[in-house]
Amino acid sequence: MTAPIVAVIAVVSALVTGFIAFIGGFYYRKTQSEKQIGSANAEATRIINEAIKTADTKKKEAILEAKEQLHRERTEQERELKDRRVEVTRLEKRLQQREESLDRKYDNLDKKEELLNEKLKRADEAIEQAEESKRAQVAVLERISGYTAEAAKAELLDTLDKQLTHEYAVKINDYETRYAENADEKARNLLSLAIQKCAADHVVESTVSVVALPNDEMKGRIIGREGRNIRSLETITGVDLIIDDTPEAITVSCFDPIRREVARLTLEKLIADGRIHPARIEETVEKMKRDLDVTIKKEGERAVFETGVHGLHPEIIKLLGRLKYRTSYGQNVLNHSIEAAQLSAIIAAEMGEDVALAKRAGLLHDIGKSVDFEIEGSHIQIGVDIAKKYKESAGVIHAIEAHHGDVETKTNIAAIVQAADAISAARPGARRENLENYIKRLEKLEEIANSFDGVEKTFAIQAGREVRIMVNPEQVSDDKLVLLSHDICKKIENELEYPGQIKVHLIRENRAIDYAK
Repeated sequence: MTAPIVAVIAVVSALVTGFIAFIGGFYYRKTQSEKQIGSANAEATRIINEAIKTADTKKKEAILEAKEQLHRERTEQERELKDRRVEVTRLEKRLQQREESLDRKYDNLDKKEELLNEKLKRADEAIEQAEESKRAQVAVLERISGYTAEAAKAELLDTLDKQLTHEYAVKINDYETRYAENADEKARNLLSLAIQKCAADHVVESTVSVVALPNDEMKGRIIGREGRNIRSLETITGVDLIIDDTPEAITVSCFDPIRREVARLTLEKLIADGRIHPARIEETVEKMKRDLDVTIKKEGERAVFETGVHGLHPEIIKLLGRLKYRTSYGQNVLNHSIEAAQLSAIIAAEMGEDVALAKRAGLLHDIGKSVDFEIEGSHIQIGVDIAKKYKESAGVIHAIEAHHGDVETKTNIAAIVQAADAISAARPGARRENLENYIKRLEKLEEIANSFDGVEKTFAIQAGREVRIMVNPEQVSDDKLVLLSHDICKKIENELEYPGQIKVHLIRENRAIDYAK
């Protein structure tokens, strides 16, 4: 054989051998795969069977547990139903007992009503008999005296009225004559009374501040989305913001002047800055509080410097500074306190009293108004407590306590402070009233005068400091004129509150007119 033939035979043999090996390997792998598939099927069947057994077991346990729960609930419901039946039975018994009790009470009431009607009938008969006896006695008296009962009563009252009026007028004129002999003392007493009238406590305060806006569009930015900005500002500052149709203005309302001032400054700062959101509001409020604390301290130091009062506790100086934001009838309380201190010093110097003590008491007399929005009680009691807390002298404490006449003045310093407070409050232009209150006071003054018999016309003049009264000369005699003026003064003092004094001027005149022909 030639070499090429041998090579071909060798290649063919190799190919046949490879093919036979490939076929053998294929059948081997197929056998192994079928064994693995059979094993996997057997394992899957086993797992499925175990899962079925487990599910049956859990199903039986769940059914058993549900039956037990149903049994427990049924037992509980039966017990609750039994308790309710017992309660209903008890209530039915109580209702039955009450019904029986009410029936007994109705029976007793019927009996009492019959007895009461009988007694009323007998009482009416007794009253009728008494009236008949009284009429008979009055008829006998009228026949004997020659007067009817009404005529006799009128005659007696008229005689008594004339006698008493004359005696009363004589005594009053006598007293006035004796008082005129000591005119200086009487003037001091009248001045003291007028000052005490002037020193009445004032409760009408300014409770709103108005913040100007650059435009009405700013109102929407202050309100914020769904009102979040205005709610945040009101919550943090504790004030009420009133946003209405007033053009380019927002009203800040609060009884605490410090909180109102913080809110006002915050609004002005936010409007100028332009960034308005809750976080910025909170930051600005805190900054304004710090700035206001610095301002309050400076104002307190200014008051101390202007009055020359030394040695005050630092906390009292801060409280004095808070008075800058407190008003009474439109009068700034800090300026009023400074003025009262200066007046006290002048009066004390004239009287030869301790000027430094008078000035100190005058400056501190209204210190309670700095925190009367935060602490319960009148500003007098609060001021006394503050003075005691910071170790002020007994003279200053008594002056604070007595400056409105709540307690009797025991020292000259207390009387001086009382007078200085009244003078500062009552001087022209110191305080203001709104037009409505002013008109009401004048109308009330005229109404009081017109309520007396014999008054024809009344005119309140001199801004309510004088009332002129025209009387009927036929009804009011000269003696009665004196009494009438005193009665009108007394009623005005009891029913009106006013600074200073009111002059009551009664006019009575008779005119005779004739014509020469």
